[in-house]
Amino acid sequence: MRILRGLAGAVLWIVAAVLGLVAIVLCITVILLPIGLALLGVTRRLFGMAVRLMLPRDMAHPVQHGRKQLTRTARDTSKQLKRSKPGKAAAKAGRKAQKRLEN
Repeated sequence: MRILRGLAGAVLWIVAAVLGLVAIVLCITVILLPIGLALLGVTRRLFGMAVRLMLPRDMAHPVQHGRKQLTRTARDTSKQLKRSKPGKAAAKAGRKAQKRLEN
């Protein structure tokens, strides 16, 4: 699966490069400048998509990775609180959980 994503990213990179060259040629001609600028925007998005396909999922979508990490931390903390004895230990675990979530 990883190889297929990399291959798709490489093909998309080549397509974006060719499309970028066409957009630059269109921008040189004054009459077709608006079409060339729009095509440059599409090319930029295609390059971004190609890079995201080549990168691992955690690096390509850091916000989703952060949410998963936060959910795991919250789940682990709640398990620790349930296991701990009431009193000082529970208060200490609660403070640790708050510090982790603040960072």
